[in-house]
Amino acid sequence: MQAIIDVTTAIANWFWGVPILILVGGGGLYLSIRCGFVQIRKFSYICSQTFGKMFQKAEEGKISPFAAACSALGSSIGASNIVGVPVAIALGGPGAVFWMWLIAIVGCCTKYCEIALAVKYKVRDETGTWFGGAFSYIKEAFGIKRIGIIAGTIFALCGAINCLPSCASQILSATAQIGAFNGNKTIFGIIIIAFVTLVVFGGIKRIAAVMEKTVPFMAIIYLLGVLVILVMNYDQILPSLGNIIKYAFTSHAAFGGFTGSTIALAMRWGIARGVYSNEAGYGTAAIAHSASDVDHPIRQAVWGVFEVGVDTLLVCTATALAVLTTGVWTQEGIDSGALGQAAFGTTFGKFGEIFVAVCVLLFVLTTIIVVIYYGEKNMQFVFKTVKAGIIWRCVILAAMVFALFGMELTIAYQFIDFFGALKIIPNMLALIWLAPQVVALNKEYFNTPGKYYMADMEAKKAKKAAKRK
Repeated sequence: MQAIIDVTTAIANWFWGVPILILVGGGGLYLSIRCGFVQIRKFSYICSQTFGKMFQKAEEGKISPFAAACSALGSSIGASNIVGVPVAIALGGPGAVFWMWLIAIVGCCTKYCEIALAVKYKVRDETGTWFGGAFSYIKEAFGIKRIGIIAGTIFALCGAINCLPSCASQILSATAQIGAFNGNKTIFGIIIIAFVTLVVFGGIKRIAAVMEKTVPFMAIIYLLGVLVILVMNYDQILPSLGNIIKYAFTSHAAFGGFTGSTIALAMRWGIARGVYSNEAGYGTAAIAHSASDVDHPIRQAVWGVFEVGVDTLLVCTATALAVLTTGVWTQEGIDSGALGQAAFGTTFGKFGEIFVAVCVLLFVLTTIIVVIYYGEKNMQFVFKTVKAGIIWRCVILAAMVFALFGMELTIAYQFIDFFGALKIIPNMLALIWLAPQVVALNKEYFNTPGKYYMADMEAKKAKKAAKRK
């Protein structure tokens, strides 16, 4: 077993360096150029269609764009935001945050393209539910049908398998926080798994309903806590931002409890945790978005920009600044996975530790619920039946129980990175190949008179004119 872990670790460490920067970073930059940097050029419109329509209700029996986005965010905003980001800083130094930002900026367009193509190629499954994801457009990306099916199947299999260590890492992250309550980790973990089981067997509509109510609440309450930390450590904000920029391009010597880092390590851990957190390049969020009911793929795609912005540029950055401004990342004797909790502890005392534990619990619950849904949809694609997905759902739940009895969090992350790499390769290649289709969808959405974007702009002008009267 140790030999497997060693090989997996070696491959993961190699891939999440220069190769991932070229594939995800370079691929995201290429997509951004082809799409005219739509994530920046249409930023105000994207905000009006996301933040501006967060509380718009869907028609009876349908899933709203916001509910679908919340389902995807439920996977993105998880323990990685509180646990994974501090781990990246502990292993890669403050510079890791810069690489996380960089990958997020181009990742906005990557996720935009993933969602647009997934919605375009979605179909009704045997139950009448919308079904699609990255595997749908990967299958269409190649001229030879058999190659497309093979590539889509490889992606789906790796995606399904990746759900095992992903859910394991989430349950381990949750139980690691129980120390704040002096509780039993195993019993606590089993309670979480029992709750998750009740939700996931309710289907995508129940999942979307839970996410729509839970995700905004948990994100806001956590960000308010970080805001207090930053106010109390305001004098360290600018130095921390300076260190993020400085150590992205220079090595960092050992300092206090920090063992030191190189540019390569900052890049490796910043990009890895950034991509894992916002899932741009993973192709996973496309599954949740495929369940939405919209009039055009681009209308749903804009939520991809929203997701990356909220997840990485807002929540992950908040965690990073909390850890850096309080200085806990340099203190000795603190486990890297507990740095977020320690940051809150320095400001709020015992209450802060409990607060983080509760936040992690909420994040973990939403992430696990959605990741299980992703896993079963991947298996549904492989075996062409809903029953296969249900069986895999049970396998993931069993894997979480297994993880409670001895798996280490760092090992789970290594397997996540390994299988994540096997997903990212076919996904990014397909996105690059299908970029002209996204360009065509953009032209149709933004330039069709009286429809989509043009209709939205006319409605905006009419609303402003009515207010003047």
